[in-house]
Amino acid sequence: MEDSGRGASYTVPCDDYVHVVEFSPFDSGSAASLLAYGGNQYVVVGTCRFQEEDMEVEGVEFTTLRVFHHALRVDCLAWSPESRLDKLPQLIRFCTAAADRKVRLLTSDLQNKHEVKVMEGHTSYINHLVFEPTEGKQIASVSDDHTCRVWDLEGNETTTFRLRSPGVTVCWHPEDVFKLMVAEKKGTIRFYDLVTQQAILSLDCGQSPLMSADWCLTNTIKVGAVTGSDWVIWDITRSSYPQEKRPAHVERAGNFRWSRANENLFSTTGCPGKISSQLLVHHLGHPESPVMIGSATVGAGLSWHRSLPLCVIGGDRKLSFWMTEM
Repeated sequence: MEDSGRGASYTVPCDDYVHVVEFSPFDSGSAASLLAYGGNQYVVVGTCRFQEEDMEVEGVEFTTLRVFHHALRVDCLAWSPESRLDKLPQLIRFCTAAADRKVRLLTSDLQNKHEVKVMEGHTSYINHLVFEPTEGKQIASVSDDHTCRVWDLEGNETTTFRLRSPGVTVCWHPEDVFKLMVAEKKGTIRFYDLVTQQAILSLDCGQSPLMSADWCLTNTIKVGAVTGSDWVIWDITRSSYPQEKRPAHVERAGNFRWSRANENLFSTTGCPGKISSQLLVHHLGHPESPVMIGSATVGAGLSWHRSLPLCVIGGDRKLSFWMTEM
């Protein structure tokens, strides 16, 4: 199985090892998609256009808009819905987390105005962050310090949820902005009501460690995760236990992400650093085996395009894109 994987549909060369990569899930007003990737001391923001969207493009066209210097290696990154390329001045806004346990909010007009706001409060490694998806005026972050924290854009911590184990993923759904989904390493996913600040629903993997989870963008009742070497899927209206569970990776799985274009499509990756760590794309219509196996030395990061069945992972000096034939 290790050798049966296919190479990437497209690759884009980079100057350094890519630790994190994210397509913006929001409409930026441009025909191209916003994409950011982070390396050891920088974040590159650019636009991507694929031949599936534009016949004039050969494969992929990546245009760098700006390189942002970043004091430390970028460990996670989230896009703001306020990022727009179709208004003047243009606005690029995203946040990052690094090993110094700080959240950084970067705002730029791509000309001469660049601001960095540093948010301090976490006492251990930050594993994931996300913007409130409709207006982008708040950021949520989860950490090994057993907290999920919500910040305003001024850097004030407005809410703190105490967790029972390290927080690995936080999701904020555009159709349900008063709820936060928080996944914990010991195998529990909880939904918190931001108004009452109470937990209102919890899901149980039945095993640990839970490494990554995601809330389906196109169908709010679907939640997925990777735990141990398996993927698991819930229908949150039916049970707190998974409806589907399948082994995915030979060793521990690292990431789980739903496609933004198709509610039955999702991808998982093995842990970074393995020689032939794989990207697997799965379809709920055929859960027995992946519909695509991408063979690559996985760096880190996994993200789906906003409208195409295409995902990207980072690696050593390159971005690799896989198009799924559906």
